[in-house]
Amino acid sequence: MDFYICPFSVLLKPAFFMELVLTKWVCTFLLCSWLIFSGVYSVEGLHGDSKVRGVNLGGWLVVEGWIKPSLFDGIPNGDMLDGTQVQLKSVTLEKYVSAENGGGKNVSVSRDVASSWETFTLWRVSESEFQFRTLQGQFLTCDGEGCSFSATAESPSTLETFHIEKYNNGRVHIKTMSGTYLQATVENQLIADYPGKPGWDDNAATFEMAIVSNNLHGDYQLANGYAHNKAKEVLKRHRNSFITIGDFNFLYKHGINTVRIPVGWWIAYDPDPPAPFIGGTLEALDNAFSWAQAYNIKCIIDLHAAPGSQNGMEHSASRDGSTDWPNPDYISQTLHVIDFLASRYARHPALLGIELLNEPSAATVPLDILVSYYNQGYQTVRKHSSTAYVIVCQRIGNADPLEVYHANIGSHNLVVDLHYYNLFDNFFVNMSAVDNIQFIYKSREAQLEALNSANGPLVFIGEWVNEWNVTSSSQKDYQDFGRVQLEVYNAASFGWAYWTLKNDRPHWDFEWNIRNNYLQLGNSPKKRNVNGLALLGLTYVLFYLHHTL
Repeated sequence: MDFYICPFSVLLKPAFFMELVLTKWVCTFLLCSWLIFSGVYSVEGLHGDSKVRGVNLGGWLVVEGWIKPSLFDGIPNGDMLDGTQVQLKSVTLEKYVSAENGGGKNVSVSRDVASSWETFTLWRVSESEFQFRTLQGQFLTCDGEGCSFSATAESPSTLETFHIEKYNNGRVHIKTMSGTYLQATVENQLIADYPGKPGWDDNAATFEMAIVSNNLHGDYQLANGYAHNKAKEVLKRHRNSFITIGDFNFLYKHGINTVRIPVGWWIAYDPDPPAPFIGGTLEALDNAFSWAQAYNIKCIIDLHAAPGSQNGMEHSASRDGSTDWPNPDYISQTLHVIDFLASRYARHPALLGIELLNEPSAATVPLDILVSYYNQGYQTVRKHSSTAYVIVCQRIGNADPLEVYHANIGSHNLVVDLHYYNLFDNFFVNMSAVDNIQFIYKSREAQLEALNSANGPLVFIGEWVNEWNVTSSSQKDYQDFGRVQLEVYNAASFGWAYWTLKNDRPHWDFEWNIRNNYLQLGNSPKKRNVNGLALLGLTYVLFYLHHTL
């Protein structure tokens, strides 16, 4: 190996040569400090260069029955809400009513065992009047007295509406709106021709009705269940009491700087939204912005329920579990809602961002349609604000969060929302406390590190909770689980938001967790001072030089 010696180096004093070497080390240190810490984000608009430390106001302006079940306690026939699934069995034939091929064909009373063809979804018209929807989406229909039933109606009207009379042992009678009772004939047909009024003994007009599921308890079920006037009374009382200015005082005292507020699409039509929805959410949202401003808290408006439902769940106000959102009319209507919200709140000092859609379903919302909507939604917000964060949510189900992260949606203040739950999947069912914690470290932390370093949108853990499937957990177990989640989720470049502020289930209730010391927040993660760190390092080096040379 050849060596090259600079001819001038022999003229340099050893001390000066050492100084050059150390000066080069100082420059390297400063450069490394900048490279390392320039990737540590702060969120524009938050006090003190913070990231989002947020809480969701779930169950307030978008109803979720599991959060506050008592909202539904006064509904007549509350076990027969919109979306309830039922099966009908003839007591004389001991056969189930069946829509052949799941709908679109004839109806028979011929099956010994019930499955999806024999399961009907209720659309509630009143507390005793219902329509029966089949697996394929058609409705049971009968054209007058003596008619034979089919499942061929694409949309319901009077001919598809039936009165249900209930008996206390699960037996029912069903009659047409003209007053004729249905019966199961010996030919296994369902016909509206029973003579007179049947009794509750074993006769051809008596059926056993089994409720297979009654899982949807959202805005649609509440409003349609109570009917307009009573629903308006119930929801007004709920909206005025569930979240108040006192809650913002509590959040402020515990270092929360942001609230994510779920809203439904009908807010854009307040005070008189389309039936059955009930007005009043816009006034409540205005109040939230005022309370937030008073406590220096920022607001994220989250479109939790889109027209037609984007995931078929109660929190998207689905009537019967269907996901009908991905069509041009509903998407156009959704963009109108985003435009309404952006135009109303863009200049409000408490606005931090607008989330275009919560939890679209991977099974029913194609990615290309979703990305197209997100592009249009981003531009819609930008018409009214150049700085508000535009937040896009990952699809739920079998979907990779990177699919939205890598989509070309917007160039400025774009955020991808990930929801992290160690729940809702069989994968977590048998995990121990240690397994859950290791999963947070090995999977969630690795994913956040990869996303943070990918030079793409900011990353937001928009929903997480200090709950799991571990039975008989101690307070210490919950404290450890919460601590690890906070440690990992604090690394998200935009921040996080707990689900939810209030909940009848204590571990989902942020206030309960804080008051009972199950969740320990610690100090707010702030953006590190790059210049201060570099200066500190430089001070150490100069101190070394001064005492060495």
